[in-house]
Amino acid sequence: MATKRSQLLLVAALLFLAVVAAAEAVCNMSNEQFMSCQPAAAKTTEPPAAPTQACCDALGGADLDCLCGYKDSPWMSIYNIDPKRAMELPAKCGLRTPDNC
Repeated sequence: MATKRSQLLLVAALLFLAVVAAAEAVCNMSNEQFMSCQPAAAKTTEPPAAPTQACCDALGGADLDCLCGYKDSPWMSIYNIDPKRAMELPAKCGLRTPDNC
């Protein structure tokens, strides 16, 4: 019983940390800024939408090297993001795409 309770507490703590992390900026982008780019990188939109000015502004202030580190992350699927489309966004916004993308 103690093991099950410990596991539940661990899961609760991890969920709490995930919620807190989601509210914080990741790679210098807030969740709101990240979501402003989601329509342009969505894997279920044909043809993909052009990035909005809000998206391009967000990418302009983002740590693009850091964001490239997420291109193979399972979070991409959770947010309905096509990694290839996401990696094309900096160029579409007139920004230099990092070499590691």
